[in-house]
Amino acid sequence: MPTPIFRISNLRKAFGDNTVVNDLSLEIQPGECLGVIGPNGAGKTTTIRMCLGLVGPDGGQIEAFGLPIPQQVREAKKRMGVVTQFDSLDPDFTCAENLRVYGRYFGLPHKTIDERIPKLLEFAALQSKANARPGELSGGMKRRLSLGRALINDPQLLLLDEPTTGLDPQARHVMWERLQNLLQQGKSILLTTHFMDEAERLCDRLLVLDHGRKIAEGTPRGLIREHLESDVVEVYGDGALDTAASHAQWAQRIETRGETVFFYTTDPGPLLQALAPLKTLRVLHRPANLEDLFLKLTGRQIRDD
Repeated sequence: MPTPIFRISNLRKAFGDNTVVNDLSLEIQPGECLGVIGPNGAGKTTTIRMCLGLVGPDGGQIEAFGLPIPQQVREAKKRMGVVTQFDSLDPDFTCAENLRVYGRYFGLPHKTIDERIPKLLEFAALQSKANARPGELSGGMKRRLSLGRALINDPQLLLLDEPTTGLDPQARHVMWERLQNLLQQGKSILLTTHFMDEAERLCDRLLVLDHGRKIAEGTPRGLIREHLESDVVEVYGDGALDTAASHAQWAQRIETRGETVFFYTTDPGPLLQALAPLKTLRVLHRPANLEDLFLKLTGRQIRDD
């Protein structure tokens, strides 16, 4: 196995009596995308902030490129790129100026910055917006500019905290294309996200966090196979809730949410046949997915931030 480019060992952080990160360990290999998923308050953003030296841990170790954080965070950050949940673009600068000023923070030569700006604007599909200010951009354009800015120092590791939050489907797909391009170039990514399709599309491995603790780890498809039945049959419509009891024998597990019944089964055929005569019902048969995994492991109750 190659040496991990990034490592967290037994990380802990509490705010008062609230333990936000609880004995968390993870590693990222060169060229790997590691996803971290979990409900609001699971500790994802606090972990990212500790990785950047913005919050001090109460215990454990963080290493990037073999450098301890926060002790040598300035050296480590020279080889890292960051996209936070919320845009931190300077509203008074144009797109090109945002890139130029950010490059100067890293002490890059002016010639290097000037060579990289057109390439990064092209990467972000913002060539025609070089002289526009962030206030003139759509949400998707701002996120692409934030990603381009994070690449000005040609980082080996990207820390992305919910980078596609608030984007419409088209803009998300453009971002996914850009991130896949970076992975193909050999970049490593630590990605937090609430979009399960994003996690499955981009991530080589996933961690599931809840109450600051790692509760599952593995490849997206491996986690689904480990924790879930292969098929899900969703039933809704008039009389749907009655099917939870009357058709229980054809499923390994049943959940209800509102007026919808979820049958989890390894053999959907008999269940679908039994439901077919019930014409008032609407039935959706699909493979189990990461959203099912997320809800099984962390529950269906809404969490406050």
